[in-house]
Amino acid sequence: MRTLSHRLSRMPPSPTAAMMQKGREMAQAGLDVVNLAGGEPDFDTPRHIQEAAFAAIRAGDTHYPTSYGSPALLEALAAKLERENGVPATPANFVVTPGGKWAIYVALMSVLNPGDEVVILDPAWVSYKPMVELAGGTPVHLPLQRSQGFQVDADALARCLTPRTRMIMATSPNNPVGYVFSAASRQALADAARAHDVYLLSDEIYEHIVYPGYQHVSPAGLPGMAERTLIVNGFSKAYAMTGWRLGWLMGPEDVIRVGRSYMTHSVTSAASFTMTAGVAALNGPQDCVADMLQAYTRRRAFLLDAFAEIEGIDCFPPQGAFYLFMHFPHTRKTSVELAAFLLEEAHVATTPGAAFGAAGEAHVRISFATREADLEKTVERLARLAPAF
Repeated sequence: MRTLSHRLSRMPPSPTAAMMQKGREMAQAGLDVVNLAGGEPDFDTPRHIQEAAFAAIRAGDTHYPTSYGSPALLEALAAKLERENGVPATPANFVVTPGGKWAIYVALMSVLNPGDEVVILDPAWVSYKPMVELAGGTPVHLPLQRSQGFQVDADALARCLTPRTRMIMATSPNNPVGYVFSAASRQALADAARAHDVYLLSDEIYEHIVYPGYQHVSPAGLPGMAERTLIVNGFSKAYAMTGWRLGWLMGPEDVIRVGRSYMTHSVTSAASFTMTAGVAALNGPQDCVADMLQAYTRRRAFLLDAFAEIEGIDCFPPQGAFYLFMHFPHTRKTSVELAAFLLEEAHVATTPGAAFGAAGEAHVRISFATREADLEKTVERLARLAPAF
């Protein structure tokens, strides 16, 4: 009897995608479902970015591009990194990818050998662990503590590192919690990476969604980190370009050289005209980014105020990104049971906290990158259900 891939057969689909699909199915059946399971801006891509892509298509830019990125986009990325992040770079430090997720995968495939360990800071995005495993690595989980504001404890991190450790994966601003690394956390990560000679994968996809009082700083700019930091970023969140599938990886030239080769044997490239749109996004007006952040800031304040009035819900105030990691301290349900309960009884689709690692139990994640009317419905429905949490 023919068998399928053992590695893939053991891997469940993304819990986020599963909850989103369940919510869609219920909506198609005629139920009024508020779907907050995903992480997609509810804004359209800004007009000047759209027009750049249309112009490129009309000009015939519909053929195979350079596999690792057009010269114009590589130049724009290098300029952006120095201008916004204070990190010197050249076009040779980049691979342009079809989405930020593929940029992570390129980084893992370029660095890992079978059995290499990768430290993941929990709660972590749902795809980190499966992607490490698909790349042949071994995930090692470091739970961050709510009591410490989900910041990095240097001693706890040191205990996770072994001679087999090859990489630390970190996300700031974070999905699902919304924390932003403090200077002490960035320093702890940098010290560990240098002391153990490992790579730091810095997922910075939410860098432009940071709330007042907090600041995103890339660890690549710290002393001794340029040669060991792999920055993953993209256009989906800041520029509302989720459907364009455009991301990028920045890193040392030896890693990028391997990653570019991998691109030629896998997806080949991102789409040609989306790269032109990416140039327009980086080099064009940035007021669209500020406008979206203003809307997220308003929604964040509404939800924090509203849920503070509901007994049995405790929300970590997000410092960045557009998620609430909602804690139900008195529940006897698992996070999977809790998410199912909220979907069936309140018709609100969430993502169970366990999807983000064991540290996510007793939590669900919701996205507030959606219209205010849906957020108001969510508050009303959860308030009615509060005694049953």
